[in-house]
Amino acid sequence: MYFNLEPQVADIRDIAPPDLSASNTAYAGLLRETGFDFHDRVALALAVAPQLRPQLLDVFFTKNQTFDRPFSEFGGLREGRATGFSPTLETLLFILAGIDTALRIAVMQHFSSRHPLFSRRILQLGDIPPNGQWAEAALLLGAEGFSTLLLGQPYRPEFGAQFPAQPLETSLDWHDLVLHPATRRQLGDISTWSRHGQTLLHDWGMRGRLRPGYRALFYGPPGTGKTLTATLLGKETGRPVFRIDLSLVVSKYIGETEKNLSGIFAQAEHRDWILFFDEADALFGKRTETRNAHDRYANQETAYLLQRIETFDGIAILASNMRQNLDDAFLRRFESVIYFPLPRPEERLLLWQQAIPARAVLESGLELSELADQFELSGGAIVNAIRYAALRALDDGGVVRRADLVEGVERELRKEGRG
Repeated sequence: MYFNLEPQVADIRDIAPPDLSASNTAYAGLLRETGFDFHDRVALALAVAPQLRPQLLDVFFTKNQTFDRPFSEFGGLREGRATGFSPTLETLLFILAGIDTALRIAVMQHFSSRHPLFSRRILQLGDIPPNGQWAEAALLLGAEGFSTLLLGQPYRPEFGAQFPAQPLETSLDWHDLVLHPATRRQLGDISTWSRHGQTLLHDWGMRGRLRPGYRALFYGPPGTGKTLTATLLGKETGRPVFRIDLSLVVSKYIGETEKNLSGIFAQAEHRDWILFFDEADALFGKRTETRNAHDRYANQETAYLLQRIETFDGIAILASNMRQNLDDAFLRRFESVIYFPLPRPEERLLLWQQAIPARAVLESGLELSELADQFELSGGAIVNAIRYAALRALDDGGVVRRADLVEGVERELRKEGRG
């Protein structure tokens, strides 16, 4: 009808897709992970074609001889097009549904915005034209699709407005982290979930009784190891850790905070990532008494965020300096609530010993145990005090002096309002 070719099959769905069950390609791995069906595989092929085999789509340049113009049902970008054919959603609808109206509607419903192809940025739609015709939007290979299918690399989003989160990595290990024994024991619950959570949900049939994912609250004074702990959990379990930048998430405009955070969760869904929210009370604080429209919208946003984090299937870790700043209803949704106290004298001594540079020469008579007993400090404050004294030593003879360490400690105490 369109190309003056004898059709090879009566219906495109009669074409059997290749069996890739034994393939080790990135594409085969994606199919096994997601269970994408025939429609999804056609959409992927159509979006990848301009990148790998643009000539495959040249057939859509065929003109309607009656009107001497391209066939409307082929879709394709009309303006700003390069030499090759640029498919649109209309192109996909034509391939899968032809001119069957009922089938077109079914295909459009299949490819909703919640479909993993779009929610995971494997594919994406270009700008919707001013006329509101969604079918005229370009069908594009998204960032994850490009990384996974063409580069063969795990997708890692770039920091920016679309994903306001930075990856957390460290060269340290668990033996470098000094924690209270009770804190360390509780952390084991998160590691255990990471290893066995999917088995518990699926193989042991608990999916209908338990929520997906894992939620943990880390609370305690600054500098007690909350961020490093989240980073080491990711390192131990092989999961990327992303720290959410609240300065790009929280907005004074109604609905914007909810929108920004929703975008983060959408990209993190089904990826085995750890999301780390530092100073989380700025996002998940207590709901206030409703006095005006702004309070009402703020409470609605908090309620939405509570619901969204509850359905997140990855690991979400929230950190706060003060537990009482968080909404009580939210606390009940955590699988773990873990306290990071200031270190005790024996733990402070270990922190002093570990943080002193190996090549440093200590002043004769300097006893780190005296500093550990005398000053109640967090691990972060101890490291800062040592940095101050070490720099003074490098600038003046190379010997780390007790007076400089004490001065560094006093500087840290003044920061905390205790000096």
